[in-house]
Amino acid sequence: MAEGKKIVALVVAAGSGTRAGGGGVPKQYRRLGGKAVLAHAVDHLRRAGASDIRVVIGPGQEALYAEAVGDRPLPPPVLGGSERRISVLNGLEAIAEDGGADIVLIHDAARPFVSLDLWERVVAAVEDRELAVPALDSIDTTARGRDTLGPAVDRSDLLRVQTPQGFRFDLIHAAHRAWAGGEATDDAQIARAAGHKVAVVRGDPRLEKLTYEEDFARAEALLAARMVSRTGLGFDVHAFADGEALWLGGVLIPHERGLKGHSDADVGLHAVTDALLGALGAGDIGTHFPPSDPQWRGAPSSRFVEHARALVEARGGRIDHVDLTLICESPKIGPHRDAIRARIAALLQVPEARISIKATTTERLGFTGRGEGIAAQAVATVRLEEDEA
Repeated sequence: MAEGKKIVALVVAAGSGTRAGGGGVPKQYRRLGGKAVLAHAVDHLRRAGASDIRVVIGPGQEALYAEAVGDRPLPPPVLGGSERRISVLNGLEAIAEDGGADIVLIHDAARPFVSLDLWERVVAAVEDRELAVPALDSIDTTARGRDTLGPAVDRSDLLRVQTPQGFRFDLIHAAHRAWAGGEATDDAQIARAAGHKVAVVRGDPRLEKLTYEEDFARAEALLAARMVSRTGLGFDVHAFADGEALWLGGVLIPHERGLKGHSDADVGLHAVTDALLGALGAGDIGTHFPPSDPQWRGAPSSRFVEHARALVEARGGRIDHVDLTLICESPKIGPHRDAIRARIAALLQVPEARISIKATTTERLGFTGRGEGIAAQAVATVRLEEDEA
């Protein structure tokens, strides 16, 4: 489909709407299933087949944008304007400056769950008819009025228009440049005003716009239904050494000896990191933080755990539970259990109820029984979006 053609997805994320709450954060940056709504939109577009994605953001949203997209390979964002049509035009102009495109799909970030089927329907219709939008039938009784119900409206030919809306790039670019009608509700309106006929393809109920709090609750339920559980196991060992500090589970423990290792040798956090990486199928701690790399010498192991947590978030995942067992004759873990639990919960940004800390000995057997070091074992349970699993 569209072989040899340049297709660009233009994501409009410049709004400042906060009607759904979210602590005053614009809805495209609000967290949904562990990551920002905008990140979901970008990831779903990528999975649907978009290889070239441009994002338009509002002035002053640079920090929110950077946090939302993380290290996803995207061009620098385009700054939008005070109205949606200005933001879209700015995005189209940026695409034109980069050499243009054959087809552009203009998409609202507040509709994050674009599917492959929907993407292919829109692209195929654009190839055939030059301009196309997805839409759903209006199935509810529709009437005029606000506080008092007015007369019913014939819904037989009414449609609920969605995005992404697809256009031949040069046509919609010219239509936006020529528009002089004030604010437009969508890009199809601008195309029609320029004299173009816009084809309609079957939309997707999952693309309902996120506007109110109940919309986010619905989206959370949709995500939960599509998630699968993954379990990872982590195990690590470090020997005692004189002159070292003893870090366990992110907490500095008073002890006559510490653990020897390339980083701060926090055996507990190393096991937790490996458990999370295992649940993701993302290798092990040595893959991400090679002991041969001098930048990790003496590094706090909290950085490793935060990296693993960020990988879970980038995959749209949730950390459901972490169970850590520390194996040693000394020090006694009991007095420090609550502090370790609180620290790991903070690093993973989950409630303490999702963290379990246990301690045991090997009944004086083996290297831990001889007091030569400490071992740790961790199990992590995460949920990932099904089409990522």
